[in-house]
Amino acid sequence: MTRPTRDELALRLRDAYRSGAVPPMRDGLDPVDAEGAYAVQTINTRFWECEGRRIVGRKAGLTARAVQIQLGVDQPDFGVLFDDMRIADGGNLDPARTLQPKAEAEIAFILADDLPDPATTPEQVAAAVASVHAAIEIVDSRIADWKISFADTVADNGSSAFFVLADTGRSLDGLDLERAPMEMRIDDAVVSTGIGAAALGNPLNAAAWLAQTLAARGEPLKAGDILLAGALGPMVALTPGDRVHASVGGIGACSFSYKGH
Repeated sequence: MTRPTRDELALRLRDAYRSGAVPPMRDGLDPVDAEGAYAVQTINTRFWECEGRRIVGRKAGLTARAVQIQLGVDQPDFGVLFDDMRIADGGNLDPARTLQPKAEAEIAFILADDLPDPATTPEQVAAAVASVHAAIEIVDSRIADWKISFADTVADNGSSAFFVLADTGRSLDGLDLERAPMEMRIDDAVVSTGIGAAALGNPLNAAAWLAQTLAARGEPLKAGDILLAGALGPMVALTPGDRVHASVGGIGACSFSYKGH
């Protein structure tokens, strides 16, 4: 059986957005093949840019050690955020636009300055941050039943789908990101809790990892970019009709409804 090319794997993932989830890509990617997986992700990123989608930032994933162990890796991963992935704070996400979505609450940063240094430190990130926001990431997988390896999720743009940022951001001054408590509710029920330290010990550490990794790839983070720094607690599957609300102590809150317009 002929091993599929990276271009063929990229097309398989693009088709899955319309046609439904596909089996894990073990036929073309070793489960921990980071180089091959990012190559597939990049093929699709370039394709979508040619289609007119605009990159507005990046997301860090696998920032919890327990999830890294589960997937057999010792590092986070990243995906690309496009302008059409953003859902307005308080807005709607049509279930028809998703396959098997889950929501997770995060801390997000918007940058005021570029971060071109492959040795970027958390302190340098902090100095470059314009504002800090409560955020919800809606992750989704084009891999059937979320049976993902590290390579599957990387190739699939970090299992990304949509995101919500609180309209109001905060300055970093005086914030204790590590101890910031997170609570996510669906309707009136608390479904996930956590703290800022869940993201590599501090969301600034996750952002620094992103900055280092992207600078080394020749794609440095830029002023105006949005950075999602990783889940602060367990992700929760969505059901049509859900209203999702996330609050992060000292930082803010945001929400969306999982329903048609």
